[in-house]
Order: sequence, then C-alpha cells, then structure tokens
Amino acid sequence: MADETIWVVWRQDDNGNRYEVARHATREAAEAQAAALEARGHKQVYWVAKR
Repeated sequence: MADETIWVVWRQDDNGNRYEVARHATREAAEAQAAALEARGHKQVYWVAKR
C-alpha cells in the first residue's frame, strides 16, 4: 500500500488560532482553494501544507 500524499489548506485568524480548512489530493487544488480564500480580502492567512 503506497503512502497517499494529502495537501491541507490551513487558516490562521486574527488571534493566531489555526484551523484545517480542507484536504486535497493534489497541491494544485489546495493552492487554488487557498488563493480563492485569500482573494476574499479577509484578514485571515491561508497556506498549504503536506500531511
């Protein structure tokens, strides 16, 4: 059984709290979601990390 790489979109709010937003099978999909969320203009920070 091969290791399955999962890409996670994370969010950090104004108070420094971090939350998992979503999981994706590809980095491209995760980056696209993070970019779309960032484009909303809220003060939260979004990033993608491998799990």
